Parts: sequence; structure tokens; C-alpha cells
Amino acid sequence: MLDFRLQVFYTVAKRLNFTKASAELYISQPAVTKHIKELEAAYKTTLFERSGNKKIVLTTAGEILLQYTDQLLSIYRELEFDMNLLVKQHTGVLRLGASTTVAQYVISPVLALFHKKFKDIQVQLITGNTGEIEQALLNKEIEVGIIEGISRNPQISYEEYLKDELVLVSAVNNPTLKKDIIKPEELKNYPLLMREPGSGTLEVIAHALKPHHIKLADLQIEMQLGSTESIKSYLLHSNCLAFLSVHSILKALKKNELRIIDVKGLSIDRPFHFTRLHGQPSSLAELFIRFARNYKPN
Repeated sequence: MLDFRLQVFYTVAKRLNFTKASAELYISQPAVTKHIKELEAAYKTTLFERSGNKKIVLTTAGEILLQYTDQLLSIYRELEFDMNLLVKQHTGVLRLGASTTVAQYVISPVLALFHKKFKDIQVQLITGNTGEIEQALLNKEIEVGIIEGISRNPQISYEEYLKDELVLVSAVNNPTLKKDIIKPEELKNYPLLMREPGSGTLEVIAHALKPHHIKLADLQIEMQLGSTESIKSYLLHSNCLAFLSVHSILKALKKNELRIIDVKGLSIDRPFHFTRLHGQPSSLAELFIRFARNYKPN
């Protein structure tokens, strides 16, 4: 087992708050302080310092220890996972849902590796937009979903899986846009392709444009299409622009079919999330989530 003092340090370092760390670890605040002081004595250095207003920050030594503790925790998670596999037999059907972008560009390599390791588990994958996957979860048609977007349903738990970025893209030969950088307000001057209502991508774009005082209704939306692949194909035969996941355009960039247009001051980062119903534990769903975390796609 990992030295508990390191677990205490890791929790304090992530929360930067002794009180929150003690509550999360179910130990007293003096116990948290004791473990930190023992580590500082062992390494003969200070790990945290006060920054005013009772706030704490990591010292340089603390930053270094956090990096190593992060690696150690990851190794221990993998060790625990693989040791558990030796004593458990996993069979059955895993009903999995994935939003369109995740299904097409992210999860397939993970599913292939999962099948190699767990040949007795049958995976049934359904795809749809974020709203459809959440509804399938609520209808108990699936045990676990992987979605994009920022919606939050109180009946569903959300666990971050992977980071993603939406970028503005155009066909390389688009004659209406020669420059590589535009201002956010210039988005109104070009025809755009968007995903359909209910799409997590559409939801994230609308949210990202709000600080720039731009609504979807202000844009020249030429068409709303139901998949990233249809948008990519449309782009190649039009003068439109579109926001797409960077995961989805890597091959098109290499083939010099599409190019990225920078939008000054606009960065659209979003996470993909595992989703499950509260209070609906599933051993196969838990197994898949743990596997996917350890075998993230490149």
C-alpha cells in the first residue's frame, strides 16, 4: 500500500486546504498536520507555505513531491487493477453508450484492447448525441455512457475521462477565408455548419461564445448536421467553417484537406465524461471505467 502520509499530502496538495483534506480523508485536522510535518522532517524541507488570508500554496519541493506522488498513485492503481483480475472472473454483457465524437474518434481503440483482455464480456455499444445517451442512461438501456458537453442531470453522476478541444476549421481551398486568425465577432461574417440540437458540441460552443456576447442566433448557420463526418465532408465541398473536435480532424490535417483557423481570445476546451446513474452500481461498468482510465488512447 502507498504510504498514507503521501496520500494525505496528495489530498492537501490538490485541495490546498487542510480542513477539506481532513474531511475527505476522514481524519482530524491535527492528524493531517502531523502527517505533513512528518514528511517535511523526512525530506528536511517545507512542502507548503502560507500565502495570506489563511491560504496555502505548494513550495518548489511540494511541487516536485506532488509530481512523484501522482506517478506513484497511478502505478498503485494499475497494480491493484491487475492483481484483482487474477482472482475475479468477468463475464456478461456490458451495455455502453457513447456520444458521436467519442464513438467515432476516441473509444474504439480502448474497446479493442478491452476485448483482448476480457473475451468473455460482450460489449454492446450504442451511439447518439449527448442528449440521447443521457436519455438511454435514464431509461436504463445502458449502464455507462461517455459524453461531451456541459449539461448536468441531477440523476446522473459525471466523472471526467479525457480532455478535448474544439477548433474552427475550414477546407484548405476555401477561397473566402485566406487568413489564419480571425476575431470572435468575425464569425458572424462566414457561413457555419453546426451539430443538431441536443448535441454536446453545440452546447459547448454556445457556452464558449457567451463571454464574447455572441449568440448562436447571431451566426450564419448554413446547416445543422447530425454527425462530425457529415460536417467534414460538407466542408470539403463548400466555403463553410465549423467547430470540430481536434480528435476528429487529425487525418484530414495530415492529408492537407482541412486547416485550423485561430479565433483570437477564444479557446474551447471540454472534457469527455463517464456517466452513470446515481445508486446504480454495475461491476462491469466499474471494470470498464477503470480499464479505460489506465489505457487512454494516444
